[in-house]
This record gives sequence, structure tokens and C-alpha cells, in this order.
Amino acid sequence: MIAKLAWRNIWFKPLNTILSVVLLTSSVAIITALVLVEKQFEEKFSSNIDGVDLVMGAQGSPLQLILSSVYQVDAPTGNISYDSAKVWMEHPFVEKAIPLAFGDNYRGYKILGTTHDYLEKYGAKIAEGKLFKKNFEVVIGNDIAQKLSLKVGDNFFGSHGDAAQGEVHEHYAYKVVGIAKPTGKVVDNLILCTIPSVWQMHGGHEEAENITQEEEEHVTAKGEEHLEKADMTLDRSGMEITAVLLKFRNKMGIVTWPRIIAQNTKMQVASPAIEVNRLFSLFGIGISALQYLAYGIMLISGISIFIALYNTLKERENEFALMRVNGAKRVQLLKVVLIESLLLCLVGFIFGSILGRIAISMMSNSAEEDFKMSFNPYEFIWEKEGALFLLTLFVGFTAALIPAVKAYYLNISKTLANA
Repeated sequence: MIAKLAWRNIWFKPLNTILSVVLLTSSVAIITALVLVEKQFEEKFSSNIDGVDLVMGAQGSPLQLILSSVYQVDAPTGNISYDSAKVWMEHPFVEKAIPLAFGDNYRGYKILGTTHDYLEKYGAKIAEGKLFKKNFEVVIGNDIAQKLSLKVGDNFFGSHGDAAQGEVHEHYAYKVVGIAKPTGKVVDNLILCTIPSVWQMHGGHEEAENITQEEEEHVTAKGEEHLEKADMTLDRSGMEITAVLLKFRNKMGIVTWPRIIAQNTKMQVASPAIEVNRLFSLFGIGISALQYLAYGIMLISGISIFIALYNTLKERENEFALMRVNGAKRVQLLKVVLIESLLLCLVGFIFGSILGRIAISMMSNSAEEDFKMSFNPYEFIWEKEGALFLLTLFVGFTAALIPAVKAYYLNISKTLANA
């Protein structure tokens, strides 16, 4: 009964009510979106650097090296000599070294030359087919298989560079031999092949263009211009790769190698942990600024609710006095005002949570298109969003406190005498 009366009273002045709800919804939506983005962003970035102590690559920005080699979201700093890198990859300090050679792309998804260790590092097991062995055999991430409707046995041609509209390399066709299981990591959006596939695609096509009639008999059907005897191997000297992911058995290397390699080679090594923490600190400044803005909007919404209830109370004094005459207790008047405010906050929180998740969904679509990174709008972070819910109710309770107390101590005789 009291709740129904409170709900009816909320719409006594609909413009004030809508203004309060809009302000509260905006603040809750912003905070909800920021909480979800921050948590999922940090989880995705942290999970992808597990098992990588250092990244070796061309000299340049360390952060750019990490973003391009680990997260595949930036242009690489350049290429390095595979022969020079192999000397460090075989160092006794190194437990595992995973070389990376950036190739081309297929419809915006990167083609990455590497070894089977890359799949093992991310825990990407084969769901269908097998691992790549020969040049131009590829294993595709689960997300790519679903979005591009690729299946084992399909062939495709890569486009030059990172742009989906780049020049198509039609002298060699890639063949899908395996599809990886979903991992929730960067490997889900990559096309993986052997490193010599990348070399041969960019350095060996002249040989393919000059093949003899006898060699053409070995060319497979459907555009698979793949010559078994012309295949390059990792033993080929003078070739280049993009980066190497390093895991150390002796942690001394993590401390000493950045200085040693910078002084003695044309390469650099960067720590993913250090660079990601630096990125998080910069990202955190923006998150904090937006959160302060959202809390400021919430404070304004609380003031708006207070003003609306206080002004409405003056106009409803006669109504409350008649309720008291008809047997309503002081506590019931107190409850009516408090419930009105709490209902406003509840509506604002529900709408804000929904709006925040809609924003996350739209942001996810944009991030997936540009960076191949998606966010889950349906995740509920009980600790932080629960605290936000309690904070929202506290704002409503505080805003209604003075009007509720005034209603409690309403002088019936004086109010009716002045009516």
C-alpha cells in the first residue's frame, strides 16, 4: 500500500522525476561501463603475457614492440636478423624462445609465421584438423573460423600488409589444415603458419613465376601454387623475423639482457610486465577521471532528488495532514517519502546498468573491428556493482532524509488551519 502510494506520488511532478532518473541513469551507466571495461581489459592484457618474460625485436618504442608482438594491435618496430636472434634464442638462460614473423592478412586478420610453441603457450589445442607442418598450411583461430565461415580444407589468398584492401598475393594459396579451440586470448583472431611460409610469400614468388613446364606438373589444383621442392626452411640464412617471445629459466637474464642487447646489437628487448603496467597507469588516469565525473553526476542527481522531494512536500502538506487525520502514523509518512526516493534510485540503477551494458556492446563491436578485442556486456561484477547499488540507495536515502523528517514532524492542526 505504502509502496503503491509512493510510486503514485513520484509522478506528481513528472518533469522533476524524469530529470532525476536521467541524471542517476547517466552516472550509473558510466560507472558500470568503466568497471566492466577496466576489469576485462586488464584480464585480457594480463592473460596474454603469461609465460613471456621479455620480447626481443627491432629497436624503437618498447611499448610498440609489446603491443605489436604480444597483442597484435600495433605496427611492428621493424625486422631483425633471424641468424642474430637465434644466437640469443639458444642461450643457456633461455627456457623457451618463440620466433614471430609478421606476414600479410586475410580480410583484416593477421597471418603470423611462428612455431607450434606459440599455440602451446596460449593453450590453443586443435579442435578440428591438425597442426601446420608444410609451408602455406595454416591453423586458424576459433573466432576467425566462425566469422569468416572457414573450414578445414579451404584455400585462400592473403593480402599484403595489415590492410584488408591490400594487394592480393595470388602466387601462393594458404590451406586451412586446422582450427584451434577457443581460448579467449589473442590467438583466437590469428592465422598461424610456418615462418618459411612468410619468407617464401615475400621472397620466393619470383621463383614461382619462373617455374618450368616440368615443375608446373607439381602445382596442385585450385590455385595452390605451392612447389614442394621450392619450399624454404628455417635453415635458410640471411632471412628476417619480426620478434621473439622469450621465457627464461634463469631470471638473471630478465634483469641483464635489456642493457646487454641494447649495447651489443641492433636489437632491443622489452618487458611485457613493465610496459603493460605503464599502459595500465595511463589507462587508469582516464578511467579515474571519468569515474570522478560519474560520481559528480550522481551527486547532482542526489541534489535533484532532494530539491524535488522538498518542494513537493510543501505542496503536499495538506495531503499528509489529511492522511494523519484518517489514521496514518508519523512513521508511515516517513516511509512514504523515503520509499519515493529509493524507488527513483532503484529505477535509475536498473536503467543505468542496462544502458552501461548497451554501451559496452557497442564499444565491443568497434574494438573487435579495429583491434580484434571484444568485451562481454553480460558479465556482472558482484563486488563493484553491488557496492554501486548500495551507493545509489545511500544517495537516495540521504536526499530524502530531510524531507522525510519534516513529514514526520508535520503539525497537523497548523497545516489544516492554514489550508
